[in-house]
Amino acid sequence: MLDSTRVINGKFGEIWKDGRWLSNFHTGEATADIQYEKVKRSGNRADGNKPVGIEYNGNISGYKITSELAREVAQIFDNSRGAFVCELVMKLDDPEAYGHERVRLKGVQFTKVNVMKFEHGSLVEEEWPFLYDGVDWLDPITAN
Repeated sequence: MLDSTRVINGKFGEIWKDGRWLSNFHTGEATADIQYEKVKRSGNRADGNKPVGIEYNGNISGYKITSELAREVAQIFDNSRGAFVCELVMKLDDPEAYGHERVRLKGVQFTKVNVMKFEHGSLVEEEWPFLYDGVDWLDPITAN
């Protein structure tokens, strides 16, 4: 039977950018989409599938505290500079759960810049979609 106290609680999630905890971000997701090509097989009605690539993407969101990330990502607006590239570490470490995880996302490039957004009477939240080049599963016990 499932011990409900062992279900991982997302409140223990953390997001780190280049070694600095982004305490204002409360939502993180990183996925890897496997791309396949159909393979026609003689004498068989069913096509096979050959993995041919992987596309890594993700999203972080949270409360707007400063414009620091927007200014960093906006360096792409300057034609003499390249894209802003960083590393993200996502950590989920509920002390009551059986599972703990920590992953390093390498070569992170954000795909949009939040220039300005607000709504009267509401806390300002931002969403930052991104692409990345690869992932390393890290030992969850050590520091970020």
